[in-house]
Amino acid sequence: MELGKKKIVVLGGGESGTGAAILAHKLNFEIFVSDYSTIPLKYRRLLEERGIVFEMNGHSEEKILDADLVIKSPGIPDDSFLIKRIKHNGIEIIDEVEFAFLHSKAPVIAITGSNGKTTTSTLIHHILKSSGLKSVLVGNIGRSYARAVAEAEFDYAVIEVSSFQLDYCKFFKPQIAVLTNITPDHLDRYQYKFENYKQSKFRITAQQDQDDILVYNAEDEHIKDLITSKTSKAQLLSFGMGSTSIDSGAYFSNSALKFKYNEKEMIIREEELATKGNHNIQNTMAAGLASMATHLNSQKIKQSITTFTAVEHRLETVNRIEGVVYINDSKATNVNSAYYALQTVQKPIIWIAGGVDKGNDYKALLPLVREKVKAIICLGKDNEKLFETFSNVIDEMISLDSMTEAVGKAYEISNTGDTVLLSPSCASFDLFKNYEDRGDQFKTQVNRLVL
Repeated sequence: MELGKKKIVVLGGGESGTGAAILAHKLNFEIFVSDYSTIPLKYRRLLEERGIVFEMNGHSEEKILDADLVIKSPGIPDDSFLIKRIKHNGIEIIDEVEFAFLHSKAPVIAITGSNGKTTTSTLIHHILKSSGLKSVLVGNIGRSYARAVAEAEFDYAVIEVSSFQLDYCKFFKPQIAVLTNITPDHLDRYQYKFENYKQSKFRITAQQDQDDILVYNAEDEHIKDLITSKTSKAQLLSFGMGSTSIDSGAYFSNSALKFKYNEKEMIIREEELATKGNHNIQNTMAAGLASMATHLNSQKIKQSITTFTAVEHRLETVNRIEGVVYINDSKATNVNSAYYALQTVQKPIIWIAGGVDKGNDYKALLPLVREKVKAIICLGKDNEKLFETFSNVIDEMISLDSMTEAVGKAYEISNTGDTVLLSPSCASFDLFKNYEDRGDQFKTQVNRLVL
């Protein structure tokens, strides 16, 4: 893409938009930032320090439609009136990830998937840093890739990318791409069509060629179908829990993770992992393969993996109070994430669930709920689907409107040996700023129980 000297409008003044504006300003583009809501103070200050013109609490449509290029926040849906107007006027829209990629020479390791992408991204970043490389961890994880390009020098960019970001990437070409899994998620943004969402995820490999590598979950039927029907040009490295030996990839056999790449082999015993559960074994296999593909020393990779601790808000043990364990899994924003949590945690469980439904189908959770869950506390503005699915198998279901009430009720009905699990299976935007805010509030309220 030839950008030339263009007028650029950035829609959204959060982490992504501000980062894009900072990079565009450094590159001497004419830049204007527009946000329909209030831009947080920390981002306003960053824009003001650089003399970047911005507006908030509304959009100046005439000024926006005068742009040569629009960089869109991934949170803005395609069916918004303004996006439709921009497209109607023939103005190109790209994502911040695409804009940053076009202005960076550092190799990229990009990770996407419905679940596991944050843990996998963080582990790859940890391995690279522990091996002495300068790595930045950016993207959907909450740090701007564009700002990193503008302000830092690095050997690798490890980018967690969402489907929303990939939708507006045409030239994004990671040297190493990782596809952890694909399960129904965000269907409210994809016309409630799972196929649309799947195609969006597979865009991560669209521009890859035979010099690039795609690490993928060989046991995910949807990924296998996509690889069969839309063959990636990249070199394929698969991973899975199956015990079949393979020439190149990773598999799990005899309680050990076994890796093979370019005649190099690595074995890690399950007991050596600091993070537990089958989902973390899969995340570790994906991260290990991606790291081996950078030609790092296998011993350094193994050492880094065995010292890696859990990501905040993902099956994070908060406290043990009166014999009850409290676990924060606020990062579980879809059904599959909640499935992993319920599968991993010991029964009996008091499950705190609910939030903004994204087209969820909870039926897959029924066997685990029947077996392990003693009570469900629904936390959100619309809990109708949760009650429809589980009220016939769980006697105690309660609907509450705040984290304070939810933790208080969980404490009240819990007994020694129980686990209180916050694993919402939904987005957080009805009652909280984001999943981090939801998890932080849970941890605060749990720790107040011992005061």
